[in-house]
Amino acid sequence: MKKILLLGGSAQQIAAIETAKRLGYDTVLCDYLTDNPGQYHADKFYLVSTTDREAVLEVAKKENIDGILAYASDPAAPTAAFVAEKLGLPGNPLESVETLCNKDRFRAFLKKNQFCVPESMAFSDCESFAGNELQFHLPVIVKPVDSSGSKGVTVLRSWDGIKAAVDFALSFSRCGRFIVEEFIEKKHPYLIGGDIFVKDGQVILWGLMNCHRDPSVNPLVPVGKSYPPVVQDADLNRVKETLQRLVTALQIRDCGMNVEVIIDQNDRVFLIDIGPRNGGNMIPELLSLIFDVDVVEMAVRSAMGEPLAALPHDGKPYYATHNLHAAKTGTFRGIHFAPELESHIIRREIYKKPGDTFRCFDNAAKAIGILFLKYDSEKEMLQSLDRITNDIHIEDDSE
Repeated sequence: MKKILLLGGSAQQIAAIETAKRLGYDTVLCDYLTDNPGQYHADKFYLVSTTDREAVLEVAKKENIDGILAYASDPAAPTAAFVAEKLGLPGNPLESVETLCNKDRFRAFLKKNQFCVPESMAFSDCESFAGNELQFHLPVIVKPVDSSGSKGVTVLRSWDGIKAAVDFALSFSRCGRFIVEEFIEKKHPYLIGGDIFVKDGQVILWGLMNCHRDPSVNPLVPVGKSYPPVVQDADLNRVKETLQRLVTALQIRDCGMNVEVIIDQNDRVFLIDIGPRNGGNMIPELLSLIFDVDVVEMAVRSAMGEPLAALPHDGKPYYATHNLHAAKTGTFRGIHFAPELESHIIRREIYKKPGDTFRCFDNAAKAIGILFLKYDSEKEMLQSLDRITNDIHIEDDSE
């Protein structure tokens, strides 16, 4: 029986473990958290950090694996590429994966290959940044070079907050570096995000969607996706051409890729963040509904070097997800949905049980759960998502 090594056992990564088991593979899991839920689903578990390349390589050798997958995990993606390259397993070039997972290297790559690039510079501390303010026009974004899920990100409209922004960014950086970057004003109402899927170097699934935010909590953290994207056809084609050019330039062969893209007022396409892995917040499960294909299975099969069982169909409107979240820290007691929202819920995943602590939603890892929603029209969908926080009540013990 073939064996797959999966990196990360969070609640959102269980789908990959269960899919691999359904396909008949022995599943081995690495995670550094002793309480990760994935360990109870995998056939074998190792308490090993997914960013410790040598330790994961030793597990891979010991278990004689046939494939490795960093599902929905940016930090683990370079480890998977490293192990795959060392053992001759299916995967993508390590150098390309490392480039995508490091924001200053990624910006340098884009500039060298004549993609549109926001002005940016990387630093290791606030002192090394001092004196570079004149290189930028406000507003700017300050963020870690090596994080995802909007962790450690600040938009600055005045230099007065630079030290706090730098400290915040460095608190989420494993390598101790941050990037200051020009803030791009988009021409479309929502940031374009979601997943694409690459097979044999060609994008075969265009899961491009609207990225929704909750300005009342954190305007930078995504709170859900909706399909189809509210973008003109000509702009959407430009985005697709740019992403395919990137895939080709990096020699990406087979994998899901999480993307965030902006088109500015001058019709220029900016690739803000591209992750060499499937997106979190159950994006693959949402895309499976939209494109009538099992996107999680596609990721597992590709990691094992197996042919895909099916190809994506045309996208079906109008689907969305919403990340359940709170504006404060509290003790979870329950959740209530207004009747007008309840009628659109087709699936709900609640991560908390009564008595659990939930925290203020300042990054994507602090979601309480995820809703899957279905609508009859774009207008109905967007209006519902714009008011959705008013239709959800998180009950806590303080009430």
